[in-house]
Amino acid sequence: QVQLVESGGGLVQAGKSLKLNCQFSDTSGARDTAGWYRQAPGGERSLVAFHIRSSDTAHYPDSSMKGRLTISRANAGAKAPLYLEIQGLRREDTAVYFCNYEAPVAPWGQGTHVTVVS
Repeated sequence: QVQLVESGGGLVQAGKSLKLNCQFSDTSGARDTAGWYRQAPGGERSLVAFHIRSSDTAHYPDSSMKGRLTISRANAGAKAPLYLEIQGLRREDTAVYFCNYEAPVAPWGQGTHVTVVS
């Protein structure tokens, strides 16, 4: 099965930006839609952005982050890295960020931790 590896997180000051990176180990089980999820401390994992590869379109279902996110893929290939840029980071954006396909999801990776401090 595909392995997902997220990176790019870290400790960042409020107001700054980060660009998260998701690498797919191979194309097994590849699907047209992939997205970024986040899980805040003590919270549930939720979808914040997804990208449809065939149409190269982006969608942002999380209203709390709308306008501050840009999701993209490096190219149209099924193994192309998936990115998420977050601008204007807020303390409430502190979470572990995961990438995955739209349901049914692949096995979850370790995620990348984003900690926002003021």
